[in-house]
Amino acid sequence: MSQRHRTDEVQVPIKQEVRAHAHSERHRIHVELQSVAQDVSAGIEPEDVHEPGEAWRPTHHHDAEVAKRKLAKRSLTKRHWKTKMWKRRTQVRRARAEALRMARDNAGLAGY
Repeated sequence: MSQRHRTDEVQVPIKQEVRAHAHSERHRIHVELQSVAQDVSAGIEPEDVHEPGEAWRPTHHHDAEVAKRKLAKRSLTKRHWKTKMWKRRTQVRRARAEALRMARDNAGLAGY
């Protein structure tokens, strides 16, 4: 199931590489903020320091706009969680349990 949307053309990134990239992004952000703090503590007025704006921040998975787009997309293709297969398996389980119960009851009566 997890391979459903993967194709042969798109290579799945190696987990270690993804983690290394995320680590380097966090390090870059930390260095940027550290340089701003160092300039301010050196005596430069905070208004004069070039503060990195939104452009230097990586897009985060808690981005509000992305969440709104995903929610709108999901509501179009909403599917109920109780699919036919789920219902069929439940009915099979119930029927099997009932058959076992009946067999146990009949076996108990046959002994008398």
